[in-house]
Amino acid sequence: MASLGAKVLQIRSVEFAGKYNVPLRVLSSFEDGEGTLITYEDVKKMESAIISGIAFNRDEASLTISGIPDEPLVAANILTPIGDAGIDVDVIVQNAHGKDGLVDFTFTVHRDDYQAANVLLEKTCEELSGKDVQGNDRIAKISIVGVGMWNHPGVAKTMFEVLGRE
Repeated sequence: MASLGAKVLQIRSVEFAGKYNVPLRVLSSFEDGEGTLITYEDVKKMESAIISGIAFNRDEASLTISGIPDEPLVAANILTPIGDAGIDVDVIVQNAHGKDGLVDFTFTVHRDDYQAANVLLEKTCEELSGKDVQGNDRIAKISIVGVGMWNHPGVAKTMFEVLGRE
């Protein structure tokens, strides 16, 4: 959840705890209680929870380059200038058009990096003879997290139903 923007723990603390198999307990500053134990140990109580948390980030932006060739290394050709500029890419989605051999390639960046990434992607679009570049700098990312999700079909459906109602 820390890597998905929960802002409760610094991601490096979670990485080190996992690397050295150190249980990590998160306590509340506002109320007494046992908090949340983060561990690799098999805890039966954990297995019963389908969803253990929800993380979100309101500072996301998405960029899509459309109509590019579906060829090896095309993703690397798109992301190399972005990475060289020091821009972190988060979510990546590639959609094939079908039999025309073209794809759309979408990725997200932090909202502060949107303009710079857009300029770089426009140049890449020309180089790859792509159709166009589209973007949106007003999106949010919502992540549901849970050990039990993989063996409970319909979790995403339920999340989108609740999100739609709210």
